[in-house]
Amino acid sequence: MVCAPNAFKGALSAADAAAAMASGVVAAGGVAVSVPVADGGDGTLDVLLGASAGSRVASVSVRGPLGVPVAARLGWLGDGSAVVELAEAAGLRLVASGALDPLGASTYGVGELLRAALDGGASRIVVGVGGSAPTDGGAGIVVALGGRLLDAAGRELALGGGALVGLDRVDLSGLDPRIRRCRIEVAVDVRSPLLGPRGAAAVFGPQKGATAAQVELLDAALGRWAAVLGVDPALPSQPGMGAAGGCAFGLAAVCGANLVPGAALVCNLVGLDAALSDASLVLTGEGRLDASTAEGKAPAEVARRAAARGVPCVVLAGSVEQPVDALYRDAFAIGAGLSVEESKARTAELLATAAAATVRSFTPGAA
Repeated sequence: MVCAPNAFKGALSAADAAAAMASGVVAAGGVAVSVPVADGGDGTLDVLLGASAGSRVASVSVRGPLGVPVAARLGWLGDGSAVVELAEAAGLRLVASGALDPLGASTYGVGELLRAALDGGASRIVVGVGGSAPTDGGAGIVVALGGRLLDAAGRELALGGGALVGLDRVDLSGLDPRIRRCRIEVAVDVRSPLLGPRGAAAVFGPQKGATAAQVELLDAALGRWAAVLGVDPALPSQPGMGAAGGCAFGLAAVCGANLVPGAALVCNLVGLDAALSDASLVLTGEGRLDASTAEGKAPAEVARRAAARGVPCVVLAGSVEQPVDALYRDAFAIGAGLSVEESKARTAELLATAAAATVRSFTPGAA
């Protein structure tokens, strides 16, 4: 029986969630195979490191989302690929709730991580872009890699998405040439375009502290960024370009990165398909199962792969929004009847209990 959960945000990492599920499977007399998964968001780095023999981590001092230095981890997989998790350098988790700065937050530190990966000899970089604080379209990354963003008077712009409304031209003559020779895969977990009512600012700006007026300004700023870069007019509208405050767009437009569904990329790298080949049941899960799960989150990818092999998949989540997608054989809210705080504190215990009960229901005569 395969235990392949995503992280339970604020409660358990994907590896810890898989271990809790596995303990329940074993308690019910089953044989458990743990395959923690992710989708490009927080925790992707740890999942990939855990699945790769010979992986290692380096600590790099970079500029955080508000300019304060932070120690960010840069991952190296056994095959020499580098893994950059945006949230390490520009994550919302790095900003106190009372200090949110939706106009000034920057991805500059992510560019510093990319430069460190290039210095380390990376020819392939996987970038997980979930959990971001900035909405700067990846402009901070471009500056960190040697690009210059200038206003009409030739002055360099301040960092942050809000400043992009004053952008007049972009000078890429100093851009680190290694970035375009490197294979960059951006693991995205949303399908949002860059601009408009479903874009980076409108959908995710409020989560980062943006008021309605600031959302409007940021959307206009991102539009200006795209216009000055002179990209194919169809590029900003492509699904996923709005990921991480438009960071995915900046990486694609300037660095030549390819956007890939994060859940699929991670499931491939951790060997989920091989684990499913002998499975009789799959358990997956995340903190909240809702309509957004099907838009690119890991549990939906796990369920799709299980369905393709005729293996039933059950979701164990902190909370479950109805109706549940037909991909899943069943879905259980392990925190039903509990406060959010208590559910988070007891997540491991609740997962183990729910996993054991699920195994018993699928295996007559189980312990």
